[in-house]
This record gives sequence, structure tokens and C-alpha cells, in this order.
Amino acid sequence: MINLQNFVQARYAKRIEDCSDQELYYALLAFTKQRSEAKCTNDQKKKVYYISAEFLIGKLLSNNLINLGVYDEVKQQLAAAGKDLIAIEELEMEPSLGNGGLGRLAACFLDSIASLGLNGDGVGLNYHFGLFRQIFEYHQQSTIPDSWITEQSWLTKSPISYQVPFANFTLTSQLFDIDVPGYKTERKNRLRLFDVASVDNNIVYDGIEFDKEDIFRNLTLFLYPDDSTDQGKILRIFQQYFMVSNAAQLLIDEAIAKGSNLHDLADYAVIQINDTHPSLVIPELIRLLELRGISFDEAVNIVQSMTAYTNHTILSEALEKWPLDFLYRVVPHLVPFIEELDRRAKAIKDHPAVNIIDGEGRVHMAHMDIHYGYSINGVAALHTEILKNSELKAFYELYPDKFNNKTNGITFRRWLMHANPHLAQELDRLLGHGYHHDATELEGLLAIADKDSFKTALEDIKAHNKRKLQRHLKRKQGLDINPNSIFDVQIKRLHEYKRQQMNLLYVIHKYLEIKEGKIPSRPLTVFFGGKAAPAYTIAQDIIHLILVLSQVIANDPEVAPHLQLVMIENYNVTEASFLIPAADISEQISLASKEASGTSNMKFMLNGALTLGTLDGANVEIADLVGDDNIYIFGEDSQTVIQHYMDGSYHCRDYYERPSIKPLVDFITSDVVRQAGGIDERLWRLQERLQNEDYFMTLLDLEDYIRVKDRMLTDYEDRDAWLDKVIVNIAQAGFFSSDRTIEQYNQDIWHLKREEN
Repeated sequence: MINLQNFVQARYAKRIEDCSDQELYYALLAFTKQRSEAKCTNDQKKKVYYISAEFLIGKLLSNNLINLGVYDEVKQQLAAAGKDLIAIEELEMEPSLGNGGLGRLAACFLDSIASLGLNGDGVGLNYHFGLFRQIFEYHQQSTIPDSWITEQSWLTKSPISYQVPFANFTLTSQLFDIDVPGYKTERKNRLRLFDVASVDNNIVYDGIEFDKEDIFRNLTLFLYPDDSTDQGKILRIFQQYFMVSNAAQLLIDEAIAKGSNLHDLADYAVIQINDTHPSLVIPELIRLLELRGISFDEAVNIVQSMTAYTNHTILSEALEKWPLDFLYRVVPHLVPFIEELDRRAKAIKDHPAVNIIDGEGRVHMAHMDIHYGYSINGVAALHTEILKNSELKAFYELYPDKFNNKTNGITFRRWLMHANPHLAQELDRLLGHGYHHDATELEGLLAIADKDSFKTALEDIKAHNKRKLQRHLKRKQGLDINPNSIFDVQIKRLHEYKRQQMNLLYVIHKYLEIKEGKIPSRPLTVFFGGKAAPAYTIAQDIIHLILVLSQVIANDPEVAPHLQLVMIENYNVTEASFLIPAADISEQISLASKEASGTSNMKFMLNGALTLGTLDGANVEIADLVGDDNIYIFGEDSQTVIQHYMDGSYHCRDYYERPSIKPLVDFITSDVVRQAGGIDERLWRLQERLQNEDYFMTLLDLEDYIRVKDRMLTDYEDRDAWLDKVIVNIAQAGFFSSDRTIEQYNQDIWHLKREEN
């Protein structure tokens, strides 16, 4: 039993009811950190170091209170004093440590590693401003620093620091920790974030511009600095080496402290490389071991026996390839190690498809990971098969035993118990609390006796969540949305392969139908959320069209009562926690073969939205679990798409000329759009892209997308049948728990001992 009143009294010398929400937030922050710090770190011999450029952890107050097992008590004691925990949590700054699915996955994994009693820490960088804070000005995305580090925060300064050598100078790092308490366990793990004291927030100007060559002052300012210039690319190499050198030194020190002689280092540590950003840890760890007296040959064998690589994409631009010249300029001491690793790899097989250093003098980070890692995993069944049979086929033929699949997952503590407490309470009533630890127990919903009362509860919960989102958007963006409409949601990073542009063409289709007098039986509200990389012009053009088209619709009295288009500003974990529980339709419409997995599809499914998607990424496994009748699939399959790329058989112009498609694409540059604030250059560029290039085949699937989406909206009106589908989706969501994913990582890759409470 906790006594929050005593804690607040000791801190402020006044009662809870007399404190401001700001005072109570800082009190709860201190209270939660104190309870986390009191837990023991896991002391098992072997430890996983999950190295990632991103950890999109979101707000931590409620999530940590849930994991500490005191959320309900804290909420009740605050309520008894007339205070609202949700309102207090609004004051929390969301840590700017990630951007998209890669970072959110890493955050879910840390939660599950701790909750399962495994010894594992995340290692990354302490970005001061994250990617950026997105604001909308003149119907365009603008960017400003996303400042989140305050005097009182979740960060705890550690006494640990290291010397990191670069070409012309050495930087001294500073480690900050964020505790990661497991769900109702006596142990905690940590997120270890390295920073440098000389970083200067004041060098940023004109949005997010800064001197990219002033490494002392810029190193940890931003996640993914713009790499459209050589200076930006070189800065990324500085960041990546700083991250992995610190991680490697930390790993060695912790192993020695436990008794390692370094020859047995693989018995003490395993490294999970999350995408290619941490790849330089391989030559760096070899270098550090050699400095400590271990021969090069043995160091290579040690590192190869303790390093695993997760591939998150088949997009070539995301598989990093750094010019050797850039590495000479940043880390010349590492280049001989990379060259020797390349020589050894070529002795096994000398072929462009598998070489580490290519004919243009570029170092392929993923190739180094595969040659010198012992495990290579994809993140969904389809993705892994594409890697084995297409994108990394040459490697699979070389090292078939290294490849395995680990379908992604999400932590249900965050995405159900925190984001949708009313649904969690109803599930508790029906199923008990077992699914909190074993999410597959949700399958019990398929056999409940009183399904009708559960359907009534689902309707009430969804209506409540829609009103909650309505209030949030009114407060945050001044928007009025219709809670009685169908909520159709696409929230993810802006990228052409994710095909937000196809969703927009559907909105245009619906707009034109309404103008012709075809009124839908129920209003439709379409939500977008996501950021576009500052150098990704077409993605910014798509955001521009969303914002302008939303004005066109809002200002048309014939259309506005029946259709609304909303772009969420600065989409992040917090916004997702409002949007996902309120959604009816989950848009998962990437071009088949391009999305590695996706995780929002899992979050929507768990929260009672139905999937509208292609057979891409984890959608394939969702479809297998729920059955064809409980998911809405459209479009060409991955093999057809891959064949189109191979033989050049897709010609977007032929599709554009179709009478069902041409009016939609032409509407982008129509007078009504231009007069609503559309910028000609942006609109014409986007339209031309669809007409003449369309690399991600938007028009290929558009007609089928419209057909299936229209059927979905019709099906929504049969509430009894729709809710049957919803129940099946929630019941089958248990497979997508990150606890299951981490159990599989541990069983097949890490081989850590589980520490019981």
C-alpha cells in the first residue's frame, strides 16, 4: 500500500489537493523514479546489449506506474483529492529519442526484456532535439527543435564516461540512464544513452539548421541529421561511431567486472544490432579487443560469435553504404579493420552481391553485419522470405543457417492497458488478468457466453474513445471532429512506399462522389499522422496536399457534413495513444513487398479496428490468424510486384489514362485545390510523379483499393457482423505481443537465463 499524500507532504509541505498539476507531475516523476531505482538490476552472467539509433519510448509516467503495479492506487489517491492523473500526465514532455516503427519497436522490446526477467539494456544516444517538432504553416510542414530535456526528467546522470577517438580529436562521453522496470517484477533494466558535455543547443538556427561540421557542439543534437549533403553524411558517421564505441567499451567493462577474461566475452555478452546504424560496433569491438592483447583472428571469432543483426527493410536507400573516404575522414583507425574484414569475406566469396567494400569504394554496412554476425533475422514471415529469396539471396545461399524470422510485436501494457483502459477493464472482467502476462489468453474471447453484452460494451468503449480524441484535438489543434463518423486512420512515417498518396486519391474520389450527389450513409473522417524527412520533397508535397485538401473539404458546405480530412500535427506516441483506440479502420496500404512488418497494424487490431491492407509485412500473418472474412485485403501480391520490378511491366501512364483514375489524379492541380492555398510547384510535382513515375505503384492498386474500401464502409453499417469481426481481431492479437517476440529472440539467438522474481 502506497501513501502518496506523505510523499507529496514531504516534498512540498502541503496536501495533494493544494498542489498544482505541475507540482504533482514533478512529485510523481520523483516518486516513480524512486520506486524504480529501488529495484535491482538484473545480475545474470550473460547480457544482451540492444544497440539502436532510436528508442521511441513515449511518455513514461503512466506506463511506469503500470509496470510498477501502483497505477490504480496512484490514480485513486489523486482522484480522492480532486486531481486527475490523465491531466497531470499531459504536462509530461515526450522524450525525443526516436521517430518511427524502428524506435517504437526498440522501446517495446526493452519493456518485454525487463518483464520477462532477462538481462538486457538498450544503448543509444541522448538526442537533445530528436528528429524535429513538426508544425504546419501555410499548408506545409515546418520544423523546429523538439526540446524535451528539462532539469527534472527521466534521465539520471551516471558516473560512467569514455574516451572516443576520432580522426583529429577525442571526445569524452557522458552516460545517462533511464530505468526500464519490468511489469510487476522485482528487477529493472536500463536504457543507456550517451551524450557529450560540449553539445550546444544554441547553435541551432532557422528551424533546425546548424553547422554540421562543428562536431563538438552538434554531435547529439538531432536524430538522423539531413544526409542530403556530404556534411550530413559525415555527421551521421560521427554519431554512429560515438554510439557504438561507447557501447563496446561499456560492454567490455561490465563483462570484466563480472569476471570475464575477454577470451570468454561471448559468454557474458550478446549484441543485437537494430538495423544498420550500429554496424561499426563490429570493427570497433575487434579493435578494442586487440588493444587488450587479443589477436586479430581470435577477436574476429569472438565478435562473430556474439553479434546478431536485425534487418528492418528491403529499401536499398535504407541499407547504409558509407564511402570509404568518409570513414577515413572520421575514423581512420577503423578503416584497416574494415578492409581486413572485407578481404577475409572476399576470400569466402568475391562477388558484388556480398562484398563489404564495393567497386565504388563504399562500405556496405548490412554486408558486414551478415558476414560477421551469427544470426540474421527479418521481422515478419513475408519479409524474411523476401530477404532469403530475393534481396539477400546471395547471402542466404552462403549462410543459410544464419537466417531466421522474428515477427515483430508490441507491448500490451502500453497499447492496451494504458492507451485503452476501458477495453482493458472489460477484458479483465471477461478473461481475468492472465492475458497481462500471456497475451494468447485473449483467444478466450472466441468462447465467451454473452457475446451480445460484450458487443454493447465494445460500442460504448469505442464511442468513449472517439469523444476523448475529439476533446484532445479541439484542445491541441482547435479542430472539431464528428465523433459519430467512421474513423479511418493512417499514422506512420511519410513515405511513398507507405502510399499515403493512395489514401488521398480515395478522399478525392469520395469528395467528387458527394459533389455528384452520392451521399454516404454515414460520415467519414480520415486521419493522417506522420513526419516527412526534410530532404524528402515528395513526402512534403503529400503533406501539403493533405493540408490543402482538408481546407477544400472543410470549406465546402455540400461535402463537409459527410467527409472530413485531418492531419495530426507532430504525430508521436502520445498522439497514437489517442488515435488508435478511437479508430474503426486501420490503413496498412504499403506496396506489397516493401513494408518489413509494421507494428501499428498490431496496435489497431488489438484495439478493435479492422485492417484495410495489402498482403505486405505482418498483414500476411494477421490475415492468416483472423481469416479472410475478418480483414479487408486488396491489391497485387508481393510476387506480382517483384515481377513488375524485374521485367519493367508496370506502366503507370496506362493506369492514369483510365476513366476511373484520371479525374482523381488531375484533381490534384485543379482550380479548387490551387485556390484553397495549393502551391503550384508542389501540386504539379506530385501529380507528375503519379502520372509518369509512380515507383511504388499507387495507381496499380488504386481501383481495387477504392472497391474494397467502399465495401468496408458498407459493411460497417451491419454493426452486429462488424463487431463479430472486431472480436476475432482482438482475440487473435495475442500472437503480436512483444513478449512472444522477445521469448523467440532469446530462445533462438541470445540464450540468456531468465531470472524469476
